[in-house]
Amino acid sequence: MQHPANLYSLVADIGGTNTRVALAEGRKLVEGTVRRYSNADFPGLETVLRRYIADEGGVDPRAACVAVAGPVRDGRATMTNLDWAIDKDTLRRATGAEGVDILNDLQAQGHALGHIDPANIHTIIPFPAAQPNATRLVVGVGTGFNAAPVFDGPTGRLVAASESGHVNLPVRDATDLRLCAYIETLHGFPAVEDVLSGRGLERVYAWLCDEAGTPREVAAQDIMSACAAGSDPRATEAAHVFSRMLGTVTGNLALIQLPFGGVYLVGGVARAFAPYLNDFGFVGAFLDKGRFAGFMGNFGVGVIEDDYAALTGCAAHLVAMLG
Repeated sequence: MQHPANLYSLVADIGGTNTRVALAEGRKLVEGTVRRYSNADFPGLETVLRRYIADEGGVDPRAACVAVAGPVRDGRATMTNLDWAIDKDTLRRATGAEGVDILNDLQAQGHALGHIDPANIHTIIPFPAAQPNATRLVVGVGTGFNAAPVFDGPTGRLVAASESGHVNLPVRDATDLRLCAYIETLHGFPAVEDVLSGRGLERVYAWLCDEAGTPREVAAQDIMSACAAGSDPRATEAAHVFSRMLGTVTGNLALIQLPFGGVYLVGGVARAFAPYLNDFGFVGAFLDKGRFAGFMGNFGVGVIEDDYAALTGCAAHLVAMLG
């Protein structure tokens, strides 16, 4: 397919496993242009983007923005769970675009807020009425874990980057302490991401098996399938542990950022858990903040079920950046 030159923006969402690429006109993704590529098939982002441009008939984009699962500093990104290094020069060379930028993937999700169909938001805790410019918070649970606050002010939107998945796991009781000790034995440091991610769910399941004296490893997808089917009580128990820990961590982040505009869970694992969070302890753990338990009712929580939200966020960011 041939596209007009210098009309569309090229946007990409680079996860730990796959990269999604699309064209956008303004903030809207161009229908039929979203493509997914397996990262294992490419040595780096430049080859992925060159393949995409060829697959789209040699499209010449006016601007390009990529969202990466890792920290971004001074226009250079280092992937947390992928051996790729990405900078603006590489992005310009690969796309030929005049204006380029690189965002952390949670920053991109933050820029998408307000541009997502409400039908794609699964409410876990109802959202109280809030001012239009109230702070919001996106929390990503997928291959890894991260969070980013979203601030709207008179000069535009600021989505602050962080690496929240690499702080210590919280400990509320003896069970949490045993889980932390198990993770520390495996990795030397009990980080949030070591539990609250796809591979983290696998570790929770393995820990429960180890505690029961029946060591066993099961893939995250199989744990969720068994949980849905009710065929493995340990899978259900692992999902309960995961949900409660997610509630505790998300509640902690809410107290740090005060997102009166709401908390939005994003990512493949968050979407997989959406049907279970109400029944598996997320809400109770989120609210369990002692004398601030009542105050926690100020924060609504929803799960974004739009798989392309980060692409939309990249497009929205480019509109704001280029004017």
